[in-house]
Amino acid sequence: MTPATERSSAHVEIVGRLGSRVEERTLPSGDTLTVFTIVVDRAAGPRSRAAGSTASAVKVDAIACQAFRASVIRRLACLEPGQWVVAEGTLRRRFWRSGTGLGSAMEVEVSRLQAGG
Repeated sequence: MTPATERSSAHVEIVGRLGSRVEERTLPSGDTLTVFTIVVDRAAGPRSRAAGSTASAVKVDAIACQAFRASVIRRLACLEPGQWVVAEGTLRRRFWRSGTGLGSAMEVEVSRLQAGG
């Protein structure tokens, strides 16, 4: 691929269970942001099969998500925690200043959400 035809993308699809909290936040601009998590089972990997490990607990990742689109926010209002969802969106890195310095987090800006899995 040549530089003229290369294309970068941060598009993601997440299939998992809706987390227990869906919250609305008002930004300083006055816009409303809805934040929630999608819980995804972590695939067994080399770390989970460490020598002598007897733990059988399922490991999960809670993926931080946010939504601005009214269609996604309406869909979230109809869903129950733990319900299977499929989300599509863009991976974003958010920065903020706090009393201890600069902070950052990776989040998914969800543009499409559907129930089911």
